Amino acid sequence: MAATVRRRRQRVLVLLVAPLLVGLAAACGGGGSGGDGTRTAAARPLDRAFEHPGVLVGKEQLDRVRAHVRAREQPWFAAYEQMRASKYAADDYTARPYAVVECPPDTRPGRGCVEEREDALAAYTHALLWNVTGERAHAEKAVQIMDAWSKVITGHTEENAGLQTGWAASSWARAAEAVRYTYDGWPDGQLLRFERMLRNAYLPQVKEGSVERNGNWDLVMADATMSMAVFLDDHATFEKAVQHFRTRVPAYFYLKSDGKLPVSPAGSDINTAAELKKYWFGQGTYADGLSQETCRNFKHASYSLAATSHMAETAWHQGVDLYGEVKDRLRAAFEFHSKYQLGAKAPEWLCGGKVERDMGPDTEVGLNHLRGRLKLDMPQTEKYTEQRRPEGTDGLFVAWETLTHAGNA
Repeated sequence: MAATVRRRRQRVLVLLVAPLLVGLAAACGGGGSGGDGTRTAAARPLDRAFEHPGVLVGKEQLDRVRAHVRAREQPWFAAYEQMRASKYAADDYTARPYAVVECPPDTRPGRGCVEEREDALAAYTHALLWNVTGERAHAEKAVQIMDAWSKVITGHTEENAGLQTGWAASSWARAAEAVRYTYDGWPDGQLLRFERMLRNAYLPQVKEGSVERNGNWDLVMADATMSMAVFLDDHATFEKAVQHFRTRVPAYFYLKSDGKLPVSPAGSDINTAAELKKYWFGQGTYADGLSQETCRNFKHASYSLAATSHMAETAWHQGVDLYGEVKDRLRAAFEFHSKYQLGAKAPEWLCGGKVERDMGPDTEVGLNHLRGRLKLDMPQTEKYTEQRRPEGTDGLFVAWETLTHAGNA
């Protein structure tokens, strides 16, 4: 009953706020503007309610996961067992909140960085366990963890604050979404406190992005922004995240159609051949699927594959086809990195013939759409993904995506 009442309130709020947002968008030239000053239409009608649950995982997907696990079908049952055996799924898991999370970029010890990321992942893990098993104790545990942090945290400091906030906020939003719209026991006061936490301690840190950093920062921060926007029914912030996606993804993954040089990151001064080569870690030859951080290591390129897929998947649940806008670029990036991760010899033109093959569990969401829904040929990515299954968690912002997205169109 409480959940039904909240949904009614949300629908009323959408109807009240939408005219204001429409007026604001019109005053700003639509949902944003291009570099030539032309108006850009909103990605979705501003008076259209968001679909819930719809942050990364939709209701039908959760239903299919539950059915697969109950039937002990693979790879979902193995993925479920992997999740259930993890430390994040402990029945007595206890949150370790900090008022201020301090994450320096060097070897100095931080305060609350690991605890925040792990607690957010634990909340998401218990949210998924609730949806799979129907055991209310898991929903209660997820709420308990989220409430512990929302009572305490006020913000993030030190140079890695933006990235840390993006990692944690992505998991918080997924956990909250998967509980709020499937469970009727989250007290209104605690729910409102959690919403205030996201608005005050997380959104301001990530929603403007970080153009001066490597692209994985920008993409993870945009992933968190979009996820929180959907959970908070914040249409203006969702539009901001969509525009961020549209400018940042083409500046991170190269396609020959971009020209001789990669796209310059919007808002940056990185726009000459020399500046771009330096920004791309010394890489001056560009090929389809190469990323800005490929010659740094595959791990950071892989973070960006995951964040890009997360945003496109969340937008897909909200009726916005960002996948369609970048499908060729994203497919090329998955295939390029999977090929070399699988052991193909790097040619001399690529990172001087030496690549760091350390991709993470980051392929299931993108593969599910590009191969599963669109039927695109992705042999390298399929092979890599099947070898890694079940893909678990990176301990940062990716978790249990074989369970939630393997063959789950």
